[in-house]
Amino acid sequence: MTGFGAAEGPVGGSRVSVELRSVNHRFFNPSLKLPTALAEWEGEVREMLRQRIARGHITAFARIERNEEPAAVVDEARFRTYAEALRRLQRENGLGGEVDVATVLRMPDVVRVGREDDFQDGAAAELLAVVGAATDALQAMRAAEGARLAAVIGERLSLIEAAVSRLSARAPERMEAQRKRLRENVERLAGGVAVDPQRLAQEIAILADKLDVGEELDRFASHIAAFRETLGAQDAEPVGKRLGFLLQELLREANTTGSKANDATMLQDVVAIKEELERIREQVENLE
Repeated sequence: MTGFGAAEGPVGGSRVSVELRSVNHRFFNPSLKLPTALAEWEGEVREMLRQRIARGHITAFARIERNEEPAAVVDEARFRTYAEALRRLQRENGLGGEVDVATVLRMPDVVRVGREDDFQDGAAAELLAVVGAATDALQAMRAAEGARLAAVIGERLSLIEAAVSRLSARAPERMEAQRKRLRENVERLAGGVAVDPQRLAQEIAILADKLDVGEELDRFASHIAAFRETLGAQDAEPVGKRLGFLLQELLREANTTGSKANDATMLQDVVAIKEELERIREQVENLE
């Protein structure tokens, strides 16, 4: 499911803003892009997202916004080390001149910008709090989209129910027509020869059993009811995978009904059902 969520809050001595974007994916597939200073908590952020989001390709961006300009800090120990080394080299090589402050400050890593204690104790919990707020915003947007998709899927289900209703009404008529056709064919082939009525009745019963779709239609109705119940569930549990399973069962019943139908009118409805199931499948892959 697509969605967007953003939040910001204090982390250490800075403010951190987090943006989450999600697009459709069958599984949970995170992509985290954190600043180097926050990279050590990537595992915790990933686990939080995994616990709260069951499906979707999730991209997480984080940006550090410091509350104040970072100050320049002199590493005094490194300064003394460089100064002593330069003076020693002067003495040992007989060089003149003075070792001044500017020369030492230009040596590597003597001056650094920023503070090492920005993201120390407690920073992980503060970062996760910001990520949690962004996740709440993302889930709210995904929930709104899910409600719209559920309405669309409900309309598709209504079309399927109407087709199943037509199949249920047509099935007895088709069965009687098949019985009549079988009797007429047997009488025509017998050419006036007497036919054992008991044997004929037995063959008709066998044919009726092969063509009967009553069980399939009953299971169809049961699966549709379960699908609607799952689609309208009010709890926070993910429903996408369960809906995918029910779709497989519905398609199986449609295929079985089609193979037994032996009737052009019924086959038209079976084809229409399968087309709607395919449309629903495309939407269900977007649902969490």
